[in-house]
Amino acid sequence: MNRIAIGCLSAFLVFAADSSSRAAEKLFAQDFEKADIGKVPDGFLVLDGAFAVADDQGNRVLELPGAPLDTFGVLFGPTRKDGLSVSARILGTAKGRRFPVLGVGLNGAVPYRLQVTPSKKSLELYKGDDLLASTPYVWDSGSWTHFRLQLIAKKEGGWQLSGKAWKQGAVEPAEWLLMKRLEEEPVPGQASVWGKPYAETAIHFDDLVVTSVEK
Repeated sequence: MNRIAIGCLSAFLVFAADSSSRAAEKLFAQDFEKADIGKVPDGFLVLDGAFAVADDQGNRVLELPGAPLDTFGVLFGPTRKDGLSVSARILGTAKGRRFPVLGVGLNGAVPYRLQVTPSKKSLELYKGDDLLASTPYVWDSGSWTHFRLQLIAKKEGGWQLSGKAWKQGAVEPAEWLLMKRLEEEPVPGQASVWGKPYAETAIHFDDLVVTSVEK
């Protein structure tokens, strides 16, 4: 390969690396390992629920107790309208025929939400209480589930909401499991995690990450 070709290739690799860095800039990350047990770390806004850091067999997590029975959430990360991706690991446990509901969100207290609803064996996208899309999903009680939710503005207009979930130990799906095109402009807000402890068992959250995403 001649010097000109080598120079062009080097420039391309630098540009690609720089573009990749810009496309996936980490804006917020919390694994709770340095957080105080019994408290909520700085940078979190609890909307409702007795969230607190707890020890889970030597691993610190954010815990939502199994009572009372309601919908609870906590906000974190930067406030933006779009161009964000949120990811988290969430663990819940069934009790008999009662199941928790687990999820992550974007855009504030009335969020776009990606949730696993084990009682319906489905993975779902919501806006507030409105169901936007769903797909069959098999959830394993007592196992960590990875969630990833993304909202970006489209160059041609509108917005794209995309979500996926997978069991810990499995390979992350290459494609989004759910996608929904949005025409209404999103309201700026923070990322979030959500839990509904309908099984009356604690829900654990860990490895919360918010990254910027380009179009």
